[in-house]
Amino acid sequence: MDVFLKSVAALNDETRVLILRFLDEHGPLCVCDLQSSLEMIQSRLSRHLKILKEAGFLKVERKGTWAYYAIRSPLDRFRSEALEEIRHLGIDLPKLQKLSETDQGCGLKR
Repeated sequence: MDVFLKSVAALNDETRVLILRFLDEHGPLCVCDLQSSLEMIQSRLSRHLKILKEAGFLKVERKGTWAYYAIRSPLDRFRSEALEEIRHLGIDLPKLQKLSETDQGCGLKR
């Protein structure tokens, strides 16, 4: 029941819903790519990502010093249906800015 309640609570935030939709659209992304694309400070973004991960929506993969977040697969029925509903909300997504693939890389400080 604890994970279910965390899942429901995680969806009760516009920023977290945006993050889920963004990752659903673009696939696995480095934290720096999310930070740049969503124009968020790293500490705020990390808090939202932690909540979504603990709620069972996200997985994290470490590659060297960088963390890449993605939608977990497979999702259980509740999370899968929640994500399907989010797809139909008509959220205006910001443009993807992939710093991880530029000369500046993820070392760029904002």
